[in-house]
Amino acid sequence: MSRLGEFLQAKQPLFDTALKQLEDRSGRKGVDVALTAEVATKSAEFIKRLKLDPECTGPELYQALIDQVAKHDHQLAEAIGGSDPADVAQMIPLILKHVQQVDMPRSGCFLKVKVAEALLKKMPPKEVIKHLGYKNLAEMLRNENVFEIYGALRFAETADWLNEFNAQYAQLKHSDFEPRDIQIIRFDAKKWGGITEHFVAKKLHNITNLKELGAICILPIKIKHMPGVTLKIMPLIFHYFNEIRLYSSFFKLIKNKQNFGEIVATTLIADTPNIPITQGQNIHWRVIQRYFGKLKNEPHPEIFEPHVQPEDLHWRKAEELLYEVDPYLTAWRDMDYVAVMKPDGPVTFNLMDISLSYSNGLKYQDRYLYHFRESLWNEIFARYMGQKVLEEQLLVKLNNDLIAPEKL
Repeated sequence: MSRLGEFLQAKQPLFDTALKQLEDRSGRKGVDVALTAEVATKSAEFIKRLKLDPECTGPELYQALIDQVAKHDHQLAEAIGGSDPADVAQMIPLILKHVQQVDMPRSGCFLKVKVAEALLKKMPPKEVIKHLGYKNLAEMLRNENVFEIYGALRFAETADWLNEFNAQYAQLKHSDFEPRDIQIIRFDAKKWGGITEHFVAKKLHNITNLKELGAICILPIKIKHMPGVTLKIMPLIFHYFNEIRLYSSFFKLIKNKQNFGEIVATTLIADTPNIPITQGQNIHWRVIQRYFGKLKNEPHPEIFEPHVQPEDLHWRKAEELLYEVDPYLTAWRDMDYVAVMKPDGPVTFNLMDISLSYSNGLKYQDRYLYHFRESLWNEIFARYMGQKVLEEQLLVKLNNDLIAPEKL
C-alpha cells in the first residue's frame, strides 16, 4: 500500500484504483508521489526544528509536539490578554472577543427565524420547555433565543424525537432561507450545564454548531482549569465558521432542485453533500470549496452561477486565521495534512489534533488523527482538480447517491 493509503487506513485495492482513476481523468500524473515526497520533507524539517533525532520513536515525537503546543498555547493566551492560560472563565471571553475581531467571511444563507419557530410549533420540544420551566412553547419563544433552543434540542430531547423533528426539513424550500451573519451563542452554565455535560464529556470539547441556522454554540465547561484551552477552542470556532459557510454555499448551489428539502435533510443528518468524479467514488463539497477557495486571479466557474458567487467559495484554514491573532503560530503553516509513519501508526503535525490531544491529556496510544486524515483526503482530491475537463465532468453531476471517499 502507498504511504498516503497507510496514513488514511484506506481499503485496498479501492484506494489505488481511485488514485489511478483520478490521474486518468485529470491528466495529472504523479500527484500522489509528489504529495508523498512533500509530506516526508515537511515532517523531516519539523522534526529537525524540534531538535529530535530523525529516527526518534513515536512517543518521543508526540511528546515533543505536545510540549510545542503547550508553549504556543501559552503564547497565544498572552497575545489575547490572558494571564492564566488554563483559566477557563478568564480565557473563553477573551477568545470570543478576538474571534469577533478577525477579518474573515461571516455571512451565509440560513433558515429564517420564523420558519424555525414554525417547525417548533409543529413539534413542541417538551423536554426543553420542561427544563426551562415554561408552561408552553409560546411562552418559551417569547422569552428565549430560538438559536439557543435549537442548540438545546440535541441535548434535551430523545433520539426518536430528534429524528422525527429533523424529518420536517425534507419539506423546506430555498425561500425558507435568508442571508445573514453567523452568530455565536454562549450557553449559560446555570441554565444549560446539566443537559450539555454528556456532549462535552463525549466530544472532549465544548463547541458545536447549527448549520441550518448559522450559529456556533459555546457550551459551559465544569472544569475551571484546562491546559491548552485557547488552542483548543479558538481553532474549533474558526473551523465551524468555515463549516457552516460550506453548507450554506452548497444549499445555495442546489436551490433549484425539486428535492431541495430532501437533500438538506439528508445532508444535515448524514453529512453527504457529495459530487461524483469517477465511477464508484466521489468527493465532498468541501473539496470543491477548498480548491476554488485557494485559487488566486482565476475565473469563477460558470457552472456555479448565479447561485454561488466567488465570495461563497472564500475558504481559509482555521490555522491561517489563528496567525492573524498571533503570527508566532506560523510554524504550523501547511502542516495540517502532514504526518510521519512510525511502527505503531502515524504521528501527525496537525495543529488541531495535537491541541486537542494536549488539552484532553491524551496518551500517545489515544492521540487524535481525525483532522489530519480529513485534511489529507481533501488535499489529495484538491490537487487532482486543476484541469478544466475534470471541472466540467464533476460540477454538472451534483447528487448525494455515491459512496464517500472517506469509506475507501
